[in-house]
Order: sequence, then C-alpha cells, then structure tokens
Amino acid sequence: MNPDAVEAWLRANPDFLASRPGLYGALAPPVRHHGAPLADHMAAMIAAGRQETARVLEAHRARQSLAARVNEAVLALLRAPCAWECAAEEWPALLAMESVRLLMEGEPRRHRVAIRHGMAHALLPGGRPLVRPATGNPTLHGEAAPLVTREALVPLMPGALLVLGAREARLLPAQPQPLLFLARALAVRIGP
Repeated sequence: MNPDAVEAWLRANPDFLASRPGLYGALAPPVRHHGAPLADHMAAMIAAGRQETARVLEAHRARQSLAARVNEAVLALLRAPCAWECAAEEWPALLAMESVRLLMEGEPRRHRVAIRHGMAHALLPGGRPLVRPATGNPTLHGEAAPLVTREALVPLMPGALLVLGAREARLLPAQPQPLLFLARALAVRIGP
C-alpha cells in the first residue's frame, strides 16, 4: 500500500483512529502544531500513553502486594508447629485469598484434598504454575468456588498442587514467581 492510498482510506474512515486508541502508541507524533485536529490527535496519543503507564503501574503494585503477602505467609509457616494446618487455616487470611487448598494424590487426610492418581498432572500438564480466570471447579476451591474469580495452580511436589483462589482478580496477578516461592517453602516444611 502506498502512502496516498493510506491517506485516502483514512480520509474515508475518519473515526478509525478514535475507535482504536491503542494505535496512538504505535504512531510517531508530529513535531509541529498544525491546528486543532492535529492537537486532538496529539492529545489522544498522550491519553493513550497515560492509560498504558497507569496499567503498568497497577500491575507492578499488584505484584508487590502479592510478594508482601507471600512473605507474611512464609513467616507464619516458619513459626507454625504444623505446616499443613498453617497453609489451610492461616494462609487464606494472610494471602487475602478466598481459597487456599492442597490437592494431593492418594488417601484423604486432614488439611489435604485427595485427588485421583494422575489428576495433578491433568490439572497442570506443563508442571509450571498457572494463573487464570476461575473455572468454578469445586475440587479446586471447595465451597468457595462460586466466589473465586481468579485462580492459581502451583506445583508443590510430584502428585500435589497448591491451589489459590481470589475473589478479586487484582489480588492474584499473572506473575507466578511469588507463588512458586510460597510452594517451595511449603514443600520444604512438609518434606518428601
């Protein structure tokens, strides 16, 4: 497409950029001021940049908030006489989660949800942490399943998962590093 064709198309579709504000970030702004329409274009580019900056800052704050909550949960784990009990009973409040559950293949035990053999792998086939919109699965969140809007599945050890569910999506950002640390700390406390 040549520049004249692009210009003709844009003139025929004057609301194209206004309906796609994300494109402003990809465009180079003009160097000089050439009247009101150009000023509006520049203002739109600035507004789009501000929105993107605000989004990035909010994501950073959410990651920092989760990291701080994970630190508190690990400290509670270090003090606790029973790691299983700490994770099941103290972590939901410390992590600001609606649901914190430990799923393990095998027989049911106190503070652990029994799952059938191979289910941990089926739920988390790649073996890497997964943060996603909630599935509403009661196996993952029990009675809290209808309240959970975002969930994280984190490998704990072979055949076991740490599952967290948040009522507010912002409390469980997509970056799983703090959750991996949390799971590793719990795995160390509960042993092989």
